[in-house]
Amino acid sequence: MKRILSILLMMAIVFTFSGCAAKSEPAVAEGSASAPAKTVYLITMDKMDQHWVNVDAGAKSMAGALGLNYKWDAPDVKDNAKQIEAVNNAVADNADLILLAANDPQAISEAVKNAKAKGVKIIYVDSAADEPAIATLSTNNYQAGVLAGQTMLDELNAAGKSSGKIGIIGVNTATNSTMDRENGFRSVLEAAGYTLLTTEYKDGDAAASQEAAYGFIVGNEDLVGLYGTNEGSTVGVGNAIKASSKGIIGIGFDKSDAIQGLLNDGSLKAAMAQNPFTMGYLGVAQAYAALNDMSTGPAVIDTGVAVLRSK
Repeated sequence: MKRILSILLMMAIVFTFSGCAAKSEPAVAEGSASAPAKTVYLITMDKMDQHWVNVDAGAKSMAGALGLNYKWDAPDVKDNAKQIEAVNNAVADNADLILLAANDPQAISEAVKNAKAKGVKIIYVDSAADEPAIATLSTNNYQAGVLAGQTMLDELNAAGKSSGKIGIIGVNTATNSTMDRENGFRSVLEAAGYTLLTTEYKDGDAAASQEAAYGFIVGNEDLVGLYGTNEGSTVGVGNAIKASSKGIIGIGFDKSDAIQGLLNDGSLKAAMAQNPFTMGYLGVAQAYAALNDMSTGPAVIDTGVAVLRSK
């Protein structure tokens, strides 16, 4: 209910912005130029995952409606140095506000601090850095991990697998969002008496994740489940299960065409679908408010998660 109210509040803010813009445009004196549009950058962890493409789509849609100058930049792969460079480049390009999904919350924090010192406003989407910002729009990742764990437990019970080992394919230990998803998941399965193997971290690379997941399968005769904590990890998990032809229960995170295909053919039993479009859409709404000295609403907005199941 709190999440729904938060989203409704943000939508009300958006509609208020639109109305105010229509009713209160200041007259421009003869011979003077109107103020240039504010520039908003979205900087994500990478451009590999469809998740970030959807964040961009939401941000671009709202930026167009509000008349903002909008740009998306990100490393081609998850790389701290490249993401820091993207932030610095946005500052050099006179960004007024940056929407940031931090790959490593500590590594990026100094660059964020320097950007703020130069007058650039910061809003986090998906994953925050260790530096205060105006607001954060993201999934409650620990609770989403708990939901993934409960979904795994339900599928294991339905398959009559009351014990055994479970492998996890993670991203890295520095990204808080995926670590929260892992820890929430572990809390459920460990309490239920399953053995959780040491996590393999593969930076969201689908091919490396598949290799690690297949290693879990061939190295553990009593393996009953595999869990991926982001899009690339989940694709790797699903493909490994598909290649093995064993009855391993696969649960993952995010939504993409590849993940949907693995759900459709039963290689994955379920995936936790975030709302990336909403993150970008409402993130830019808050950016507009911040750039126009308006209230930005809640400091933290849970953009929600839903369970996609195999057909």
